[in-house]
Amino acid sequence: MEIETNKLENTSEQNGIPQFYTKKAIFGFCIFFSSIFGGILLMQNLKEIGMEKEAKKILKTSIILTIIPFFIAWLMEKEVSTYTLLTNIIGGLVLSEFYFGLYISKEQIFEKKKIWKPLLISLLITIPLIASAIYFAENNL
Repeated sequence: MEIETNKLENTSEQNGIPQFYTKKAIFGFCIFFSSIFGGILLMQNLKEIGMEKEAKKILKTSIILTIIPFFIAWLMEKEVSTYTLLTNIIGGLVLSEFYFGLYISKEQIFEKKKIWKPLLISLLITIPLIASAIYFAENNL
């Protein structure tokens, strides 16, 4: 007696179509979290298509874009929050428009990758950091 197995529908991996985080997702993560979060999404896109060297470059760039507001604030003796949103927007534009377009052509066919997992991870990282910053600011520690 032959056992019949249920065939799963073809996934994007089986079809050879990569799953990418979109430009909007990368830009949104840069604005709401920081450039490092958007950079990690773009880095995963590049790893999906075997661009390991370029993925490492994106990670380094996103780290630099994340550090810039701290450096500017230190130079100008201002609070970091003054420059954070502006540098997050600039970082988001650099990653989503320049680097995304540089490494992933407009003709590239891909499926949109869901953002729920990175969103949950980002919230789990960011919420405790914000809570501790508020706590230390209120208690002058």
